[in-house]
Amino acid sequence: MKVLVVDDDVVSRMMLMHLVDSCGKYEILEAEDGADAWRQLEAGLRPGIVFCDLRMPRLSGTELLTRVRAQPELAGLPFVLVSAANDGATIGEADALGATGYVVKPFRVESLRPHLMALAPDETPAASLGRLGIDAARLALYLGGLERQLAEAAGMIETALAQGDTAAAMERLRRLREGCVMLGLHGAATALARAEAAPQAATAAQALVAASAAVARQATSLRAGGSPA
Repeated sequence: MKVLVVDDDVVSRMMLMHLVDSCGKYEILEAEDGADAWRQLEAGLRPGIVFCDLRMPRLSGTELLTRVRAQPELAGLPFVLVSAANDGATIGEADALGATGYVVKPFRVESLRPHLMALAPDETPAASLGRLGIDAARLALYLGGLERQLAEAAGMIETALAQGDTAAAMERLRRLREGCVMLGLHGAATALARAEAAPQAATAAQALVAASAAVARQATSLRAGGSPA
């Protein structure tokens, strides 16, 4: 998958590219500002997602986003604005313009990962079996184990957050996320990654419910020998 990183500051751009690279195997492309990015898009570049700095000379991130959303062939392009500004007015403007997401500098891999994960569909059981090199019985065992871990984690994470132990909650969410990634449940992993990036009781509970439902669907599909619903 192609990822376009747009930032006029070369250090910030290289840091963002490094973090994207640490999230998986991507073809990472760069643009030195919004005008450069627009030139590449007009020339036919079709990345899977754009991470774009908000304030840049020649063409800002919001101006680039406005142009992208106005073009039918680009309108659905996932577009994430990045900025040091974290005030409600700026974030609200990004939402109003159609930004897919908003990441606050300094960059953290936990903030980027959900946007990248959201682009990958869940694997079919057959694809998971082939990738992991295991049989259906072993995959069923793994799914059952993850299902139990998700059920057990609900109370533990709620207690940890209530006690202010955010680190413990984030660590548990990280382990569950990695389990979902291993089993090809990318939608569940995305929900857990978002909860991990901003751990709150309600968000974590919703992510755990979504992950449990995904595990159940995959287990049902495995038994039926088909693809996830």
